[in-house]
Amino acid sequence: MVGGSTSLGNDGARASSVVPFAVRLAAARHRARLVLWIEALRPVVLPVLGVLAAYMIAGLLGLPQALSDLLRGVILALLAGACVGWIVWRGRRVVAPTPDDIDRRIERASGLAHRPLQTLADHPATGGTEQAGLWAAHLWRTGHAIGRLRSGWPRLWAGAQDPWRLGIVVPVALLAALGWAGPEVPGRLAAAFWPGLDDPGAARPHIQAWITLPAYAPGAPVFLDERTGQATVPQGSVLSVSVTDLHGRPSVRVAPMGAGPAVADERFRALGPGSWSAEIKLLGSATLALRGRGRTFSDWTVTVMPDAAPTVAWGARPGSAAGEWRTRLPYAAKQAYGIASLHAELRLAPQGKGAAAGRVLSVPIPLDGQPRDASGVTTPDLSADPWAGEEVVGRLVATSTSGQQGKSPEARFRLGARKFTSPVAKAVLDIRRRLALGREGTAEGAADLAALGEMPDPFQADAGMLLNLAAAAALLESTDVAHQAALDQVVARLWYLALEIEDVRHGGQAGAQAALDVRAAQDAVTAQLNRMRALGAQGQSPAEQSELQRRMEALRQAISRRMQALAQQALQSHTAIPDLPGMTQDGDRALSKMMQQMQDAAKNGRSADAMQMMQRMEDMLEHMRTASPQDMANLAAQMMARQQAAEQQAALRDLIARQSGLLDHSQARLDRVQRARDKAEAERRAKQEEEADSDGDLTTMPAAELMRRLGLRPLPGMQDEQSGQQGGPPPGSAAADGAAKGAPSSGPGQRGEDMPGDEAARGNDRAMQRALGRALGELGREFKGLTGKDAPSGFADAGQSIKNARTALAGGDDAAAAAAQRKALADLQKGDQQMHQAMKGSGGSGMTSFLPGFSNSSGGGKPGDGEDSGESAQEDEKGDRDPLGRRTGEGKEGIDADTHVPDAMSRERAREIEQELRRRDSDRTRPRDELDYLDRLLKPF
Repeated sequence: MVGGSTSLGNDGARASSVVPFAVRLAAARHRARLVLWIEALRPVVLPVLGVLAAYMIAGLLGLPQALSDLLRGVILALLAGACVGWIVWRGRRVVAPTPDDIDRRIERASGLAHRPLQTLADHPATGGTEQAGLWAAHLWRTGHAIGRLRSGWPRLWAGAQDPWRLGIVVPVALLAALGWAGPEVPGRLAAAFWPGLDDPGAARPHIQAWITLPAYAPGAPVFLDERTGQATVPQGSVLSVSVTDLHGRPSVRVAPMGAGPAVADERFRALGPGSWSAEIKLLGSATLALRGRGRTFSDWTVTVMPDAAPTVAWGARPGSAAGEWRTRLPYAAKQAYGIASLHAELRLAPQGKGAAAGRVLSVPIPLDGQPRDASGVTTPDLSADPWAGEEVVGRLVATSTSGQQGKSPEARFRLGARKFTSPVAKAVLDIRRRLALGREGTAEGAADLAALGEMPDPFQADAGMLLNLAAAAALLESTDVAHQAALDQVVARLWYLALEIEDVRHGGQAGAQAALDVRAAQDAVTAQLNRMRALGAQGQSPAEQSELQRRMEALRQAISRRMQALAQQALQSHTAIPDLPGMTQDGDRALSKMMQQMQDAAKNGRSADAMQMMQRMEDMLEHMRTASPQDMANLAAQMMARQQAAEQQAALRDLIARQSGLLDHSQARLDRVQRARDKAEAERRAKQEEEADSDGDLTTMPAAELMRRLGLRPLPGMQDEQSGQQGGPPPGSAAADGAAKGAPSSGPGQRGEDMPGDEAARGNDRAMQRALGRALGELGREFKGLTGKDAPSGFADAGQSIKNARTALAGGDDAAAAAAQRKALADLQKGDQQMHQAMKGSGGSGMTSFLPGFSNSSGGGKPGDGEDSGESAQEDEKGDRDPLGRRTGEGKEGIDADTHVPDAMSRERAREIEQELRRRDSDRTRPRDELDYLDRLLKPF
């Protein structure tokens, strides 16, 4: 048996081991077995590792990546197959190490002589007590003589089996390739061993990315950089990505910034070899990474703005006031990208009961286009609805261009109702209302209608009305028609029956029929306008426009027939329509103009404007429906008053025109004097320059002339020695004193420069000014008699200015006269505006609004024109006048060359000025500022 410790060395210096020898021997044998296995497998593994290292070197150099994915896969498969085949074939020749081989390895590695491990395994040949003791002592000495047991390192060097020294070359080459690849080592090795991946340094594919905004937020596409970028877009936008020159399907890695999905679908579709495309709908903010073949090509951060619902609210005072038959619906709606539609949902207030209580009345509110911020007031006619006059609860509903809906808080108001004067019509409407609101049963309603039919007037006198009433009662009692369908038909019949009763009461059978035709044509036009608005762009087609024009022509003819019936009724009641000049023509012209404006608004897509014009026409037609012979009498009085007002306005405009002519006369005389002065001054300077060229002796030059040559002003006491010889005024004269003082020769001193006939012209102008002053005073008195108000303050100011102009003309002072005449013109125009406002405030539209042309005529100042025509004529009159009231574009005589810029000039004069400007602009020696100014002047030409 082997003892417990051994000495380390023969010289006694070895330390005793605390580990038992048997344990140390087992561990050494385990290590030796492993080393022997490694050495046995070395011929199998090293060639495979060499091939692997060689391929890694090639991958770090980018050689396999230059091949196609298919060829690279084939190469990898062949290499893998060869390596596996080599391992299998060569591995079969590997022999497992035996115990003797293990012990021999330990003995050689540990430097043990005489094979001590084999000795420990020997046994004595003969068995005896003495021999056993000796053998045990021998083993004990042998075990203690063994020192540290080693297995040694595996011998991996191929030696003679590697004549090319590849075991050294390949590792060195691999290290060099690793150093050359640098930070791209992982990417290159992955691309080398994975056919679907690319080198980090490979050429990038061509990437195009843009974001198309949704239809509800029109705008230009947002283009993204192909590497990185940021964008803020509305919700529902579509990211379009186009990738070319990429052999492999790309993908988008999405990192949402919030809860919920950020995109709808990010899958790419193939367009061709190496070409890919994807359309990704953006639902939320996210970071998008475009990847392909193991690389990240682009990194985009997209912030998606949520599509908020519209905000909508009621305006002030919805509903109708007392006596109004239209319902006022004020609204205010806002949405960032536009409002597609807006309507009001009306429900009967809680006091309603029965089946009709759950009904919802939807009232569309027309909008022009798709505004982002819409506010205003619409006044629809809801008087035909059974709820007319009842209290309702309303809510506005706005729909954005993206389909989002927003609702307003509820508001409580009353619907407008038409005013009926016939007691029978009121009774019919009362039965209709009770039936529609469920406050009365069908049996009770039928009984009420039957009782109403017993009245002698109007049902017994009109078989058609009686038949209509009986049909309504029969529908209520019928069991063959559904209850709700019968009720709806009865409600509609009773409304038209009440209208007919009211129309017959006011205008007889002919008037009622004409009113019915007007309502039918009016409903047809309204339906066409709503259809065109609903169709959008298709509603502007020629066919739709033609249909609108046809229906409007039918409405025009119906209105004409209604006017004829009204005139016939007035004649029968001995109240004729006033025969005022131009009244009929102006009425037709105004009606045609309104209809043309309505058609133009519908043609240009301004449905809101078209509907507002239609509502104004409905208001006129409603007044026409209730017109009576007494209204015709009132119309006559109003038309006479308007005729007088128009005559006064025409007289004032004539006075302004004549005052402008007098100003032209004064200005012409001033211009002629100024031109004479300029000519004399030019001649004097030319003569002085001529004398300077011929005689340069300054010692003989007068002092006054010398100071003028130096650019100085002569002193008052200096006298030009040559002035008397040059025809100047003698010393001491008024002209000489005036020249010495440098004052312009105006006023009485100007008469010496007058042209022949100027004095007579002043006398004529003075007489004309006197006549204009008297006419102005008479006009003020007539204005007071017509309106009961004092004359406008502008009249008094103009009268004083006319008096000042007359005084200046008497003194021969054209400059003062022109200033006073300008002041008179300004005062007259101020008075014209004041007179128009006063007449507009006191005249009113009154009863004339029921005739289309009488309150909206567009004549040119003829008798019979209304207020609007007077204002239009006034604007037309102002349109061809300057701020001083003078007509423009006629070419005045005597233009002031110093201070007045002409309004219009003859073609020849304009050509001369342009040529002079070009001549000066060609002189580049002029100052820079002047040249720049000339360039700006000539740029339009």
